[in-house]
Parts: sequence; structure tokens; C-alpha cells
Amino acid sequence: MKTIQAIKCLSIRAYLAGRGLRPTKDNPRYGLYLSPLRKEHTPSFKVDYAQNLWYDFGLGAGGSIIDLVMRLERCDFAQALRLLGNGERTPMAVPVPSSDLPTDPALRLLSDIPLRHPALVGYLSSRGIDPIIASACCREVHYAVGGRNYFAVGFRNDAGGWELRSARFKGGSSPKHITTIDNQSDTVIAFEGFMDFLAYLSLKYPERLRIDAAVLNSVVNLPKAVPFISRHPVIHAFFDNDEAGRKTTSDLIRLCPRSEVIDQSSFYSGHKDVNDYLIARIKDRPKTTKTISDKQDHSCRNDLQPSKAETATIEPPRRKGVKV
Repeated sequence: MKTIQAIKCLSIRAYLAGRGLRPTKDNPRYGLYLSPLRKEHTPSFKVDYAQNLWYDFGLGAGGSIIDLVMRLERCDFAQALRLLGNGERTPMAVPVPSSDLPTDPALRLLSDIPLRHPALVGYLSSRGIDPIIASACCREVHYAVGGRNYFAVGFRNDAGGWELRSARFKGGSSPKHITTIDNQSDTVIAFEGFMDFLAYLSLKYPERLRIDAAVLNSVVNLPKAVPFISRHPVIHAFFDNDEAGRKTTSDLIRLCPRSEVIDQSSFYSGHKDVNDYLIARIKDRPKTTKTISDKQDHSCRNDLQPSKAETATIEPPRRKGVKV
């Protein structure tokens, strides 16, 4: 029987290959797979080859090969050790040399400043996000991983953690949590991720938000959002047009029986989500260039709470839904 440390060094990449799973995007450092834990069409399951760790962005969960086997085989820790230790689930697994493992793999936050870096502004522009919206809702977050420094667009959650995005990175810092905006409204709009929230605001610009909003930052965070969302008589759900999004909408209806939950996905049917709809919509528009200046830096207070002067009229009709 192998030791726990030896089992953790069994290659996740080889383990997945043994199950017939290959990355859709592969390079020497990591591979992106269609998640083996759920159905999806866009790969969001990352395997870091150097750290020998996996992370499912759709679930907001990850870990070692032991954690993966526990989820795939629906077994406990001891059973996963037995399966891996006996080679029952690792026909092609090979040890990862310890010299390949970084000494400090954890993400460490360094600072957050107003969002101005051209690379990040350009990345958001490529996603159709208005620069003024971006500066109001996001920060430029600098962080370190394995002794190297990086920066990304940061979207803060209610627990003080960050969702981090750039053209090369999709991840976040602990703790993982939801993001809410409380304007004391009886209507709330709900999104899976912050890019869809920013896309919604960009579609409505220059109107500003005066109703409440909740961003799950992962569908697995829905239970954390229910206490906030369920207090609203009217809930507009802008979840993805996929199985996970439809299930989240269904769960929201079940968990908020006293509220009217309106599924808005029909307004961006034919597109994966609100952001994809926005990108498709602006392709035929004349291009204009906007930059973020100090005067445009409407930094949101705490958890994106706008000041009264900045509140606006992005309020969906209660019965007919929102045409985005």
C-alpha cells in the first residue's frame, strides 16, 4: 500500500488519460479539460501539471488526485486511498517528481489598485465590457504564485476574496463567496459570474443600477445567496444557457417559494450567457475607444454599493422580464 504522499504524487494527467479523457487545450504547464464531474461544452476543468492539482471553475472546487477520485467514484477518503493505492483506478498513473513541485504554490495577494493597466482594460474591452463600468465594479489586483508576480481584473466578494480574470488566467483567492449589492429594492437580478453582471450593466449603460444584485461567483454558491435573494418578491435569473444554468434556475425556484423567479435566459437564447450575447451584439457596432481616467473611476463602496448620486434605472419590469 502506497503512502498518502506517494498517492498524491500520482499524475492526475495520466489518471485522466487512463479514463480516456484528453485536454482540449494543452501546454507544458497545464491542460484544460471538459469537466469529468459534470456536463459542459466549454472546458473549465484545469489540471496544473507542475503542482499536480486540479480545479473545476464551474464547481469552484479542486484538490489532489485523492479529492478527484472521491468525487468521481463517490467514495470516502479511505476508499479513494484504497483504490489508488491498489492501482484499481490508476492503470496509467506515474509519479510526479518532487522537484517539479513549487515550494510556494499558494496564491498570495499583494495589492489592489484602480483598474488602469492597458492589458486588463483591453481584455475587458474584448469581452464587450464598458471601461467606466469596469472601473466602478472592479480593481486591478496584483498577486504572487510560486514566487512570481502577476496581475488581473479583480471582482471582490462579500467575504473579502477576489474573482480574478485576465486573458491568461481564470481563478480566484480565498475565501470563495457571493457578491451582493443591496439598494434596499424589492427586486433582485442574479448572475452566475461577474462577467455576465458587467455585461448586463454595459448593455444598460449609461443607466445605473438601483435595484439589488447577486453574483454567485460559482453555481455551487447558490445556497449562500439564498438568504439575500429570497427576501425579494421578484427575482430575475440571468444564468447560463446550459445544463448547470438551467439546474441553478430550477433550484432557485425551489429554494425561494415565496418569490416570483423569472428566467431571463430566453432573451439571450442562442448564446451561452449574457456576456456572449453582448459580444455578438457589438460586433456590428462602430468601434469607439474609451479610457479610464481618474474622473471616471467611480470606485464602488465596499461590496460594489453605489452612492445615491450614482443609482439609476436598470430595473426589470416585474412581470414581463428584461429585454437585454
